[in-house]
Formats: sequence, structure tokens, C-alpha cells
Amino acid sequence: MAEHILTRKLTLDLPREKVFEFFADAGNLERITPPELKFHIISAQPIILGKGVSIDYQLKLRGFPVKWRTEISEWNPPHLFVDRALKSPYRQWIHRHVFSENESGGTDIEDVVRYRLPLEPFGDLAHWFVSRELDYIFDYRQKIVREILQPKV
Repeated sequence: MAEHILTRKLTLDLPREKVFEFFADAGNLERITPPELKFHIISAQPIILGKGVSIDYQLKLRGFPVKWRTEISEWNPPHLFVDRALKSPYRQWIHRHVFSENESGGTDIEDVVRYRLPLEPFGDLAHWFVSRELDYIFDYRQKIVREILQPKV
């Protein structure tokens, strides 16, 4: 049984509080998710994030509709938050978002996702495909976050 780890780092020339505020707005999830996933929050909005808050989504993975529910398991603004999947296509999905102030006064964002595939150990045979898909999603996310929060003038 394999736990897989996805990590991403992004540096923005913005104060940590402003960056955290963007990620604390659950509505921005739709903005930073690739459009072909047809990601949509189905929980009543606005959602005030905090420890114990759960969010329901629907999206399409490889063309199949999927319902997903996450819960905020840690909440420490403006430093970090963690969301865990309560319902998802994964056996485990724990996404840790860390926001650190850097020496230049900007913000370093670190995403660490610890996940397990369903039907272990057989599901792990598809990991090469799943990891490519997740790389695409998180690369897209970083590109869009940069474009939204730090547009080129």
C-alpha cells in the first residue's frame, strides 16, 4: 500500500495575508481549476472556511462525474490550512497549504498532497497516469494563481 506525495512551491511578490485571503475564499477554487474538469462547488455559498467546515464539489474526471467532499482539518491563518477528503475517488487525500513570508516580503506557497489510490495494491498500477493528471492540474493551478494575483503590467 503506497502513499504518494505531490509537492508544489510558488513564490509571489505579495504579502502573506493577501495571498492567504485569496485561498481562504472557497469560491476561488473554481477559478484555479482547469475548465475541462467542470469543477463546481455545490455547497451553499458563501463558505466561511475554518476548522471543521466541509465543502461539497462536483467535477468530471476523465469524463466521469465525481462528487467530492473535503473538510478543513487544520486552520491557522495566515500560515496554513489542511483539507482532507471525506468523499473522493481517492482512498486518501490530504492537502496541506503552507504560506510563509520570505526575506523580500513576498509569500512562498507550498502545497503538499498525500494521497492513496483506491483498490490498493492494484490501483497503484495506474499511478503513472494519475500522477501525470495531478501534475497537469497543479501546474495549471500555479499558472492561474500567478496570473490572477500578480498580473503582468
